[in-house]
Amino acid sequence: MIRALRTRLVAAAMLSLLVVLVVILGAILLNSYRGIVSDADRILDLLAEGEGTFPTLPADFNWEEEGPRRRSPELGYEIRYFSVLLDESGNVATTDLGQIAAVDQETAEAYAQQVRDQGHTRGFLQDYRYLTAQEGDQTRVIFLDYSGYLFTFRSTLFTGLWVSAVGLLAVFLLLLLLSRRIIRPILESYEKQKRFITDAGHELKTPIAIIQADTDVLTLETGEGNEWIDDIQHQVRRLSTLTNDLIYLSRMEEPQRQTAFLPLPFSDLVAETAQSFQAVAKSQGKTFSLRIQPTLTLVGEEKSLGQLVSILLDNALKYSPPGGEITVTLARQGKSLLLTVANTAQTLSKELLENMFDRFYRGDKARSSEQGGYGIGLSIAKAVVQSHKGKISAAARGDQLVMTVVLPAG
Repeated sequence: MIRALRTRLVAAAMLSLLVVLVVILGAILLNSYRGIVSDADRILDLLAEGEGTFPTLPADFNWEEEGPRRRSPELGYEIRYFSVLLDESGNVATTDLGQIAAVDQETAEAYAQQVRDQGHTRGFLQDYRYLTAQEGDQTRVIFLDYSGYLFTFRSTLFTGLWVSAVGLLAVFLLLLLLSRRIIRPILESYEKQKRFITDAGHELKTPIAIIQADTDVLTLETGEGNEWIDDIQHQVRRLSTLTNDLIYLSRMEEPQRQTAFLPLPFSDLVAETAQSFQAVAKSQGKTFSLRIQPTLTLVGEEKSLGQLVSILLDNALKYSPPGGEITVTLARQGKSLLLTVANTAQTLSKELLENMFDRFYRGDKARSSEQGGYGIGLSIAKAVVQSHKGKISAAARGDQLVMTVVLPAG
């Protein structure tokens, strides 16, 4: 659990940082790109006014209106452009290559035809920003060489991505180093809680044993049938079961727990465990079905896996209505064994499915109390599955509650 908490902490921090970096870098690049396009379009509009050439501007021309990055009368000597004039049929009438050296006439005409076929008024063709302008019945396609600015934009993009990647890696390494220290108080609190449960459980065992022995003596002296003594014995048994379950769950969650994992026939284990529940199901008028693929094996602890199957079957029997149906299925799925226990259920809320494996959670508290449950059985089942590197989940399929356990196959 602590390892999962640490992983979630690192993942949440990295995801938050990634979102912030994407927003910041995206805003900067988007603003830069919009500025490049806006400046190019202003220049193209000037060229369109001069019918493909830079117009002679009056001495009082207001360069401030042309934008913050284009305020120089030297603009006409800085830019490189060419234009192609097309007639009504789309044929090339004239080509002006006087302000460009990197494009020949054939290439310029091919570019103009490509823009005409696309049907766009403005856009980019490779590193050229173009504009189509009507001149009477003819169409002039003006191309502005903006490769230098686009190169700067791409360099900024790649530099931003590279710096962001290095920053993410650096933060990730720092989080790996600091996350252990961050969750140390939680780890210490969790360890103290487990130690308290274990110690308290062992301390409770002695008075429970004494009470049990005393009630046995009273039974011998007063004879059987005393309702008060019977009630004490019943409650002592419940308390003893709860104490043992808490101690077992605490031990199962220990990361360094030494367990003897051996190859075992899981098909036989499930079948034998389920057999003891068939008579109970029959007495309650419930249908009990087994679909177990034979000779399936895995590497694990036989006692805890047997308890896992018992918990799932006991839960299915307790919380299925009279006349309900319980189905146990075991099959191989790839490199895993898939164990499912499905039972008819009356209430399957979202809250129940999300919290079913939480310790002491009971969806129907009144009914759970009648059945003698403490809300700890499925917590033990989850701990057993996790100790075997598997996964357990609960889902609703129609009116059925389906418990699914995935374990590595042997």
